[in-house]
Amino acid sequence: MGAGHPECPQRLGAIEDRLLVSGLDMALQRREASPAAMADIALAHGRMHVAALRGLGDLLREDLAAGGPSHMSLDPDTSINVHTWEAAVVSAGAAIDATDAVLAGELENAFCAVRPPGHHACRDKAMGFCFFNNVAIAAKYALERHGLQRVAIVDFDVHHGNGTEDIVAGDARILMVSFFQHPFYPEGGSSSNAANLLNLPVPAYTRGREIRELVDTMWMPRLEVHRPELIFISAGFDAHREDDLGQMGLVEQDYAWITQRLKDVARRHAQGRIVSCLEGGYNLSALGRSVEAHLRVLADL
Repeated sequence: MGAGHPECPQRLGAIEDRLLVSGLDMALQRREASPAAMADIALAHGRMHVAALRGLGDLLREDLAAGGPSHMSLDPDTSINVHTWEAAVVSAGAAIDATDAVLAGELENAFCAVRPPGHHACRDKAMGFCFFNNVAIAAKYALERHGLQRVAIVDFDVHHGNGTEDIVAGDARILMVSFFQHPFYPEGGSSSNAANLLNLPVPAYTRGREIRELVDTMWMPRLEVHRPELIFISAGFDAHREDDLGQMGLVEQDYAWITQRLKDVARRHAQGRIVSCLEGGYNLSALGRSVEAHLRVLADL
């Protein structure tokens, strides 16, 4: 995104460092992601959006070769460079590969440590650091390519997953549940009243105790009724109290608790199957610690 941008390469480095320091690295199975097929990206995105992003990347590469700029702004928050197209396609591919592995029974669950994030990417628009909606693509892929009947998307990022909502609203096969700080970015928060959405706005400075109550009283009943065959998580860790991009008050133990509650639902209805994809989280120390807590629960460690 350019120098000084919070969505930076150091985010994945902070996660790697934390896994090494904690010793968790040795307990995890790692896989490299492959690029997503264009036909699979098109399950969630319009062809013109995909073509425009690819064309902008090609144009930027030509301009850079001629001494032009290294970045191009799409909006005040979101820029592309010559590697963005490849990174976005592989990020979506990671979610698809994880879905394949989990549904094949090779893994019970998977965490995709990916950049760029995805949950602000709408069907026909890149925004909020996001280009392709990794989780929405994978959810559609599980339904269309694997023949599942019901999946759930759970989003605990501090920002509303407006792009995911845009893509899945009205699709009764997909239940989306989330909480998000409001009022906050993106403007307006949840804008759909579709029956398959349960997106809960909460005020700034909301702490873990209040979030746990919402999860138990609001999320859990809907998830139990939906009986998802696979749970996708938009795992944003910027609701952490140390993260300056939000003003909420979660800590590592809250992320572990939420993950355990989702794992319990997955074991009851989905053979334990979960695919989690990194979204936000911009305080590097808090991000690393929170991902560790999330993975310890997923891995039963």
